[in-house]
Amino acid sequence: MFGVSGFMLQRTPVPISKAQARQLWLRAQRLDQRAPFGAGPQATRTAVEHLGYVQIDTIHVIERCHHHILYSRIPEYRRSDLHQAQSADKSVFEYWTHALSYVPTEDFRFFIPAMRQDWESRYASVTPVDLRRMLARIEESGALTIRDIDDDMLVEKNHAWASRKPSKRALQLAFYKGLLTISARDGMLKSYELTHRHFGWEKPPRPATESEILNYMLDRALRAQGFVSLDSICHLDAPRKAAMRRVIEARMKRRDLVAVALEGAGKIEHWAAPAVVEAPAAPASALVHVLSPFDPLIIQRKRLNLVFDYDHRFEAYVPKEKRLFGYFTLPVLVGDEIVAAIDLKTERAAEKLRIQQWSWVGRGSQDAHQRQIEEELHRFEKFQLGS
Repeated sequence: MFGVSGFMLQRTPVPISKAQARQLWLRAQRLDQRAPFGAGPQATRTAVEHLGYVQIDTIHVIERCHHHILYSRIPEYRRSDLHQAQSADKSVFEYWTHALSYVPTEDFRFFIPAMRQDWESRYASVTPVDLRRMLARIEESGALTIRDIDDDMLVEKNHAWASRKPSKRALQLAFYKGLLTISARDGMLKSYELTHRHFGWEKPPRPATESEILNYMLDRALRAQGFVSLDSICHLDAPRKAAMRRVIEARMKRRDLVAVALEGAGKIEHWAAPAVVEAPAAPASALVHVLSPFDPLIIQRKRLNLVFDYDHRFEAYVPKEKRLFGYFTLPVLVGDEIVAAIDLKTERAAEKLRIQQWSWVGRGSQDAHQRQIEEELHRFEKFQLGS
């Protein structure tokens, strides 16, 4: 693909241009194909397994990001497909990656060590008695939501979206400890169930060792990113970088990885699997994607800027007078370029998608791209207002 014949015999990094890097990343993210995972509930499971995680977020100006991310790769995606994966097939579960996310259930063992951390110190107001009572209640009565708890004394909220019920903290502690799992969602209302009962386990999976976790993180990043850096592998997990470098060096010695020199990256090191950089170049895609700001392609802002020359601004928490692109701006990908940033809002009562602000970025222009984007926005509107 990149004229690298014989590169495995020497340690000189393989040069790749930004255009080549975009192609590798988009291919890994499966954004260069219209329906890479097929359709139906199985497509949702396959997409989450390939990406490694799908971030969850509460903002509901348009459809919440976990549905949006899946829709971007599954054109026929329905929200019920994710419900089936979580609640019926139980092929995905919720836990913390760099944020609360849907994760493949087959990867559960890699999260058990995190569940065994000292969560009690973070939830010091929850006593052991509180925790035992909550678990006993769920064991006796079945899965429950915070709305099912009506015997709490309400307390002051410390932020706008917090529950005022103290039992919420007991549920959260049990969740992070892996004693409870989220068995279903209705919007952002979560049903908590005993983990072993939800999955039907007589005993939990074997916990992964730290070495296994590091290799899992590296494999996940290589699969979903194409080429990787320490920052992209250990996103918001800096303490693991030193150990991750040792894993990378071991793979380099086995020739399972090759160093790549990304145009404009300076001293930032990148690596890829040899088969990835040797693969023949594919024709440039002409697909249009209106992406979530929490999409895996967008969420790592420095990497996004390096590869796409686009600096995404998330302005939901910026004072209105200081916003440049709008409250909830969505980057628009056309082929392998981000050409526009559009602030959208779904008016569900009026059954329409409103464009609040449209900004051209990079080499995007009205003459070259507006018709393509408008066609995609019509499809996107149907998704927003559909089931």
